[in-house]
Amino acid sequence: MEFLEGIKSVEEGEKKLRDFFSQKKLVMGFGHRVYKNGDPRSDIIKDHSRRLSESPVGKKVLYQTSERVESIMVQEKKIFPNLDFFSASAYNQCGIPTEFFTPIFVISRITGWTAHIIEQRQENKLIRPKSKYTGPERMTFVPIEKREANRAPK
Repeated sequence: MEFLEGIKSVEEGEKKLRDFFSQKKLVMGFGHRVYKNGDPRSDIIKDHSRRLSESPVGKKVLYQTSERVESIMVQEKKIFPNLDFFSASAYNQCGIPTEFFTPIFVISRITGWTAHIIEQRQENKLIRPKSKYTGPERMTFVPIEKREANRAPK
């Protein structure tokens, strides 16, 4: 988010990105150790960021600049955004201060980290987890108020 803060137009964002390239500076929010060809989670939060930007209090320029940065990074550097890149613009549009982003990222990951530590101590070895999703295919979203199981008895 620090990269995007203060940018007033998409063109200004592109210029700043190209300045980073020429100075060989790192652009945060891109690349992933596992997801070399794009983080599938990123598309989900990107859509939320877009929808937030279209709301009456949304920040269209922030989202549009994020999209341009993503496009240039993919086309020119072949590096895809990770989950954190569009999470930052979504959090910002929700009014969350930038200094809270890292704690939120950590909170969302702490359960998995803890589970890995417990497993590693039980097995007395370092585990490099890999998983393959075996659950149901993409399902249609049903708003909570329309779900049968959540209706209060009459």
